[in-house]
Amino acid sequence: MVLSIPEITLNDGLHLPVVGLGTYLLKGNAGVNSMLTAIDAGYRLIDSAYNYENEGTVGEAVRRSSVPREELIITSKLPGRYQEYDKAVTTIQESLYRANLDYYDLYLIHWPNPNVNTYVEAWQALIDAKKWGLIRSIGVCNFLPEHIDRLVKETGVKPSVNQIELHPFFNQEEARKWHQENNIAIESWSPLTRGIRDIHVDSIQEIANRHNKSIPQVVLRWHYQLGAISIPKSASPERQLENISIFDFELDQTEMSIISGLTRKDGRINNQDPAVYEEF
Repeated sequence: MVLSIPEITLNDGLHLPVVGLGTYLLKGNAGVNSMLTAIDAGYRLIDSAYNYENEGTVGEAVRRSSVPREELIITSKLPGRYQEYDKAVTTIQESLYRANLDYYDLYLIHWPNPNVNTYVEAWQALIDAKKWGLIRSIGVCNFLPEHIDRLVKETGVKPSVNQIELHPFFNQEEARKWHQENNIAIESWSPLTRGIRDIHVDSIQEIANRHNKSIPQVVLRWHYQLGAISIPKSASPERQLENISIFDFELDQTEMSIISGLTRKDGRINNQDPAVYEEF
């Protein structure tokens, strides 16, 4: 069974499915097989990162898949330790060599690391890599509005995507408004909280019961109706299919508000505040 996933158009024209596959911890042959079952189910957006150490696994899944390369959207991310311009260029090339791919569809800066203060250099490297045909679309992860404003001010180039922590316990309402006003798509990482925070709460269960859906399906539908692209990770074929079977029902405004109302000030999973957090 192959499901069709709706797409959105980014500010640079790239079409992105509204649900993708997170691949953190999916490695080796088992990881390849998990990615293949996801692609067979209908996933076309595959999210990876240099620091996940599985770009080779992603590339092997692309080669083994019967779906043409041009129909897949492959993402990777630049780690903080390689944000200086020359290092960033080399790392982008190394990412491609690891995956044995000619290009990435989407390449992101993983964290701003503002104390190190090299993210503008890194952004210039992504801009140039796009000009060279190594990347189709460029974006960021975990950037605050002031970080993005600086990128645009100093380079004139706006990110197409910002991948941020977003889930019912941290609904990012102000950030979502800002990104919508500035025509930058949001991707939700840990959309189901990675199991670290339990989303199996009574209020969501009641909504799930009304729609005859699972709690994860309701939460992923919430992301979709917020306008966010979600990238849930699962190695289970059954769960992979379940996670994209969310387009045959709709949450009403009351239900959306109930889920959004679960947010809290300390809602981040690991207290990773982009204003101070450093990732290398």
